[in-house]
Amino acid sequence: MKSKRGRSTSCLDRRRALLGIGGLAASALSGCLGGASSGSNGSGGGGGDTLPTPIQGNPDASTTVAVFEDFACPHCQTYNLDVLPTIASQYIDPEKVRYEHYDFPVVNDTSWRAASAARAVQKRTGAKQFFKYAKALYENQSSLGPETYASLADEMNLDGSAVRKAAENQTHKPTVSANKQTGEDRGVRGTPTVFVGDKTVDPTVDAISSAIDSA
Repeated sequence: MKSKRGRSTSCLDRRRALLGIGGLAASALSGCLGGASSGSNGSGGGGGDTLPTPIQGNPDASTTVAVFEDFACPHCQTYNLDVLPTIASQYIDPEKVRYEHYDFPVVNDTSWRAASAARAVQKRTGAKQFFKYAKALYENQSSLGPETYASLADEMNLDGSAVRKAAENQTHKPTVSANKQTGEDRGVRGTPTVFVGDKTVDPTVDAISSAIDSA
């Protein structure tokens, strides 16, 4: 299930910036800020457990890339679909870095429910399928909702109804909330925020690559 990725002119401008095209200054790169502080319209996620940080690459690598993101944020969509594949081919797949995902919902209640859907996949299958499902969520960002969560899981031969229920009930809200608190403790204010080691870098191929190479 894949929807067309509708983009406004501003999103297209950001895409060019993320790819290092056009020479835009770092200050011109904006992200998603504010809102979605508690996922208050959900059931509260009572009884949910706390899951480990999803990791790709080499878990013992000396350099860690940590990314705080929101499945409902269009800037995170751009980062994941246009920037991350290059970082993956150059650094993650060759196991040169440890790559960590953190949830940081800021857009709306969908941010929390989509995160719970992805975490439901992680709980059932592990990190590898989590990242595959996460990519599918970004590819279908314009249609995020219960049916999308279920159908994407079904396409991965998982229990779509269980994933949909986890999203609707915000079953993994404790994990998502803990991730957001971790981000706030590290000074994260919006998404996507990328850390290479302890330093924040612009979410561009050039900036991330340069920081990794320096590290």
